[in-house]
Amino acid sequence: MKRNTVIAAVVAFGMGGFVGAFTPNQPVWSEVQWPFPMDEWGKGKAFRCKAADCGAEVNVYIRAKIGFCNCTTGVSDDDELARLSDFNLMGDKPVVLAPGHPIAVAWMKGRSRSYAIAHPFQSGRSALSVAFNDHCDAVVATVVVTNDQPATIEPGVIEFLNSKTILSWAEVTLGL
Repeated sequence: MKRNTVIAAVVAFGMGGFVGAFTPNQPVWSEVQWPFPMDEWGKGKAFRCKAADCGAEVNVYIRAKIGFCNCTTGVSDDDELARLSDFNLMGDKPVVLAPGHPIAVAWMKGRSRSYAIAHPFQSGRSALSVAFNDHCDAVVATVVVTNDQPATIEPGVIEFLNSKTILSWAEVTLGL
């Protein structure tokens, strides 16, 4: 009986019977209101992907920092990434999970780095800091995730940052 069950499962899988169970959901990003007070960098854009679509709730907060990037080297190391990051908006103290690494968003180069967020009333939150630049202007994305594995959502976030929605906003905001 057990062998017949396995054979039936293999046949059903081959015919597409289990395709839905193994197909990951595509991230669906919705723009939401910028939740932070105004500071010297102004308001940015905020987007959310629900847990049902991304595996965990993911919030992306993105804004430009005009003239604030190292004009010579761009966002080429973790020190520059940390200097540009917007963790101060949330009042949380992030803890580095891994060294940063290079990323690309359209024609711009930058870095991404994973963090754990220590919060007294919530556990299992993490974040990514992503920054990329066009000459002396930086675009900074702070990504807050409701799980403790930010690296797992990074490919989807980088794909979103490369979307027409974000690239059109970046071109207008950076005056390109």
